[in-house]
Amino acid sequence: MPKTPFESLTDYIALPRVEGLALSPDGTRVILTVATLKSDETAYERALWEVRADGSGVLRRLTRSAKGESGAAFLSNGDAVFVSARPGSDDDDEAAQLWLLPASGGEARPVTRLTGGVSGIAATATASERVILAADLLPSAESIEEDARLRAERKKHKVAAILHDSYPVRYWDHDLGPAAPHLFSLDLGGLEDTLIRERPSASDDADAAKPYPADLPRPRDLTPRPGRSADAAGVAVTPDGGTVVAAMQVPEGLDLRHRLVSIDVSSGAHTVLFDEPGVDLEWPVIDHTGTRIAFLRTAKSTPAGPTAQELWIAGIDGSGAHRIATDWDRWPTEFAFDADDAALVAVADSDGRAPLFRIPLDGGAVVQLTHDDFAYANLRVDAVTGALFALRSSWVTPPHPVRITADGPVALATPAPLPAVPGTITEVETTVDDGARVRGWLLLPASASAEAPAPLLLWIHGGPLNSWNAWSWRWNPNLAVAQGYAVLLPDPGLSTGYGLDFIARGWNAWGAEPFTDLMAITDATEARPDIDETKTAAMGGSFGGYMANWVAGHTDRFRAIVTHASLWALDQFAGTTDLTGYWKSIFTPQGMIDNDPHRFVRDIRSPLLVIHGDHDYRVPIGESLRLWSELTEHFAEPDGTIVHRFLYFPDENHWVLKPQHAVVWYQTVFGFLGEHVHGTTWVRPDALG
Repeated sequence: MPKTPFESLTDYIALPRVEGLALSPDGTRVILTVATLKSDETAYERALWEVRADGSGVLRRLTRSAKGESGAAFLSNGDAVFVSARPGSDDDDEAAQLWLLPASGGEARPVTRLTGGVSGIAATATASERVILAADLLPSAESIEEDARLRAERKKHKVAAILHDSYPVRYWDHDLGPAAPHLFSLDLGGLEDTLIRERPSASDDADAAKPYPADLPRPRDLTPRPGRSADAAGVAVTPDGGTVVAAMQVPEGLDLRHRLVSIDVSSGAHTVLFDEPGVDLEWPVIDHTGTRIAFLRTAKSTPAGPTAQELWIAGIDGSGAHRIATDWDRWPTEFAFDADDAALVAVADSDGRAPLFRIPLDGGAVVQLTHDDFAYANLRVDAVTGALFALRSSWVTPPHPVRITADGPVALATPAPLPAVPGTITEVETTVDDGARVRGWLLLPASASAEAPAPLLLWIHGGPLNSWNAWSWRWNPNLAVAQGYAVLLPDPGLSTGYGLDFIARGWNAWGAEPFTDLMAITDATEARPDIDETKTAAMGGSFGGYMANWVAGHTDRFRAIVTHASLWALDQFAGTTDLTGYWKSIFTPQGMIDNDPHRFVRDIRSPLLVIHGDHDYRVPIGESLRLWSELTEHFAEPDGTIVHRFLYFPDENHWVLKPQHAVVWYQTVFGFLGEHVHGTTWVRPDALG
């Protein structure tokens, strides 16, 4: 029997996963979004669970449906809202709507009926029952009813074409359009206890032309004819629900930026608060009095180097704007006003962790609040007691809910018990030639010792502005540890959490310090007596895949290399990725040539496993197609066989998310590594025929 769920891929994909956390206004209840494997093991379904915020009581499942729920939030009266495509069949065309679950009990009920569905909950007010929704309308639609009619026409005539008049045209794994994003205000105060008994069919012209149901609160469009501007980088609403502050998108050549816009909900009037060419103004949050905003200001990077991410404070009308924490050299990933509005509480990558920080608004010193080896996310502040809530994880502990007080974090109940892991974790580091400290995490199997050293797997993170500090269900090194590998998770130059200078070491030079950092910390790790330096492999995805390709062309020290969703030919990549402008802004023309992996294809000596999904628009499939053709050109035997392999997913994206495809991914990777690291016989996974 397996000792842990990581010895069996079937057991691993069946582990329940906590994906979100919401806190009630009175700070007494927490709602968790939990994903569990469907009975046919082909997808995950999500449900909402409630737990007492003080840690007492028992778990209570709140929802259960075939389509699942997501995006849970609370209204000021304690009612919960969420997004779901239920009720209905498993029809893929079923549109998600906003649902309300009364705090007093009873069944959840839908409170919108938008033909195109609800994309998500952008914000909820804390002193009124107002919700700000994100939803899409077709470009010509002047109303909800007109959108329904136009969608019915498209469906009737089976039209899928999209006409673009702006850039970009796709994002990560989906096409943009034909509909455009909007922000809607929805007032749920005094909602009658009504139920939607029927859902209109988009294929029924007569039904599609009906007025919006009179028994439902009508969503009010806050962004009529928005283009792509309502692809917001953060939305906040004042406690009374009267003012929305949104980071609205602005095209800037081949790039995009965001400006802060205030929207008066009653009149719909827009007021630009801050707008700077070449600068992103994002992620606004509003204090508990509704009088101040905090936001992130980041000047666009250039090939000369990265720029700081700055925290700013201003009045709700944009007055008195000023930067805080000017000497704090970290990049916040989340932040919120503390309960007393005298400080911000923030999460930021730092030294291989992602702790919580308190940032005073009066110019006082930034104080780190947590000092464990964990990363925090989904930060929530209890406005009543000042307690903090978050999901906490590390590379040996998946996300779980905690309450953070002055005495430290306290784990809350969870329907996803923490699994045992197959080994241990330790910190490793080295000093490189320019004096920089390069560190990482090393996961070791329990069997590793000087008498039985473990083979080493160098695992390179993506990004590249990233850090190996938090659990990942998709890229999970514990599965390799269960196979007997020691897994090195290093943070080379370009990694976040070590200051701007550390990022700058690899800027416009991906093949320089990031590569030498990786080799140096691999050297230091291989010097350990519990590591077998004669059996090593490397792997990475996205930027990690780029680096795997670079490693393959610059050293023969690894017995095998896995390159997933990788950048191979930078001249080609820059014009085909979903956002060309960014890549053109971080490399000089010569830098793009100097750091192009495909120029070194003839120098590759390690067997490569190339993996790519066709729905990956961030790193398009053309990268791996070209890599595969050039490997074939230079290394195929006369009979056409080749030591390298190419695992292709026609319907997957950047990450390969379907459970059974994840199983195939790991089976293929471990089979390939076993063949070349251990000399075992290659066995094709059954699912691949």
